[in-house]
Amino acid sequence: MKADPAVVATGMHFIDGNEACAEGALAAGCRFVAGYPITPSTEVVEHLAKRFPRVGGMFIQMEDEIASSICFQGAVWAGMKAMTVTSGPGLSLMMEHVGLAAMTECPSVFVDVQRAGPSTGLPTLPAQQDVMQVRWGSHGDYEVIALSPSSPQECFDHAVTCFNLAEKFRCPVFFMMDETVGHMLGKVKIPPADQIEVAERRLTTRKPGEYRPYEIYGGDQPEMVRAGMGHRIHTTGLTHDERGYPAMNAAAQDKLIRRLCSKVLDHVEELTIHEATNVEGSDVTIVAYGITARVAAYAVDLARRQGVKAGLVKLVTLWPFNDRLMRDIAASTKNIIVAEMNLGQMVHEVERAVAGKVPVHLVGQAGGAIVEPEAIVAKIQEVLR
Repeated sequence: MKADPAVVATGMHFIDGNEACAEGALAAGCRFVAGYPITPSTEVVEHLAKRFPRVGGMFIQMEDEIASSICFQGAVWAGMKAMTVTSGPGLSLMMEHVGLAAMTECPSVFVDVQRAGPSTGLPTLPAQQDVMQVRWGSHGDYEVIALSPSSPQECFDHAVTCFNLAEKFRCPVFFMMDETVGHMLGKVKIPPADQIEVAERRLTTRKPGEYRPYEIYGGDQPEMVRAGMGHRIHTTGLTHDERGYPAMNAAAQDKLIRRLCSKVLDHVEELTIHEATNVEGSDVTIVAYGITARVAAYAVDLARRQGVKAGLVKLVTLWPFNDRLMRDIAASTKNIIVAEMNLGQMVHEVERAVAGKVPVHLVGQAGGAIVEPEAIVAKIQEVLR
């Protein structure tokens, strides 16, 4: 299925990451957003609030983030592609509904423009401190998908990707921008609508009375319906059977939770988006994501001018984490440095996957500032000394 040409703003634009994210959501078919203003994400919904009336969409400013995170899931069940947009403390408030989206298999996109925390923290300054929150924030066993863009162009491109993944895998999908990328101005090329692949919702063709909302009739995921198709549906946060009815026993819980997890974990390779440069035979490889990946690219260039065999792996997919990719990197380099705008989150996943095959080091950053390239170069020199 292709994007709607009446909505896609085809052409070259000079916009920031937040606006590019909004345009990507529109191109992907998003027509409903519920949100509560919070820096540094607000421009996403401001842009959509201006664009939606012209394309048949709707933005609702809710009373808080808790209401926002359940309101947009209602719109999904009504048949729309929808999302919510927030930042660190707002995301914290949404966590119960992240679990609900996982349990009800609601195709849900959460846009998180990260800022420095904890709590209110530094509202206008950048950070990458929500990495573990999106993975583990709600209770119970479940899996999510999380992508992290590093430029306004990627904000457009991967906003589309997030909606497509939400439809395909029916799980919470997080778009983890950071303040710097969200407010960064840059060229964004929006292609013609017929060049934008959009995942269509897989609606059942079964007649009312023959349809069970959590039955696997074919393919990887249950089929959906939308309000008005004539089907009776029951969806609940309780452990449920294929009818959607509560099933309060160990066997039903085990069967359901294993399926919710395996539907993501069985597709790790398919879900992995990354870029690797000069890793083979390197003395040190930098692993980074978001704006830090762009800083790291400059640091690697500085190091290579000094004669250091340095490489870079830019992660776009943060969750699910690809252990095999990290083991392959470890087999190709002598040292790994993880650079991120926190005091150490993704570095623990890298250490776990590498399992001591090569040393893993951290260049962490707090204080609401980006990691400076000189800090990465200094760590490279320290590691190789």
